[in-house]
Amino acid sequence: MKYLYRTYQLLIALPLIAIYTLITSLMVIIGCTLGNGHFWGYYPGKWWAQFIIRILLLPVKVEGRENLVKGQSYVFVANHQGAFDIFLIYGFLSRNFKWMMKRQLRQMPFVGKACESAHHIFVDKRGASKIRETYDRARQTLQGGMSLVVFPEGARSFTGHMGVFKRGAFMLADDIELPVVPLTINGSFDIMPRTRDMKWVVWHPLRLTIHKPILPVGKGTDNIKYLEEESYKVVMGGLEKQYQGFVENPDQ
Repeated sequence: MKYLYRTYQLLIALPLIAIYTLITSLMVIIGCTLGNGHFWGYYPGKWWAQFIIRILLLPVKVEGRENLVKGQSYVFVANHQGAFDIFLIYGFLSRNFKWMMKRQLRQMPFVGKACESAHHIFVDKRGASKIRETYDRARQTLQGGMSLVVFPEGARSFTGHMGVFKRGAFMLADDIELPVVPLTINGSFDIMPRTRDMKWVVWHPLRLTIHKPILPVGKGTDNIKYLEEESYKVVMGGLEKQYQGFVENPDQ
């Protein structure tokens, strides 16, 4: 069965994914240029992510959508198990949002330009002024009523376990006084860990758990610490047993 699945990937799934990625990138670039960036910056990417997961025959389970209030902006924070985190959240969170992503992704052919056109936020750590610009853009996004998705670890796991959470997302939530929604991803590491990038996809179910929003308990340092610690505890608690527990990530 493993070799049959690999043959399917090589001959059918991967060529179709490559074609659809190009079409989606062009659709986003042209659509956002012509107008209505909220639509073109989100829905083509959502359909693309759903297509990738479905063409690879990966089952998806989403829990907790009832925890979200229609029209409310959130800062979503998730563990970062692997590349398929992107497809799972983009395709199945069912919430219009902007990503905070590494600036290196801007260099990806077509995809980087599409992300820029969609006004996703590239995190630039090359000096204090660049960091301030990044968080100013994120603040404007949240003040405009949009939600934001952040991987607070800042890097994918090497082991499936969580590293530390960085404080930037929680500082933004504190600044704008928005609730933080923890997301737990299970299965992505089993499908393609970062140590196996660009290799065969391993069939494995994906599960996205949308936890209850964590509301602010004031404003300032104590609130930031509270949001960070509670989010970490909740995300960790949603992981499958074999991936629970802190493991240091040397890439952080």
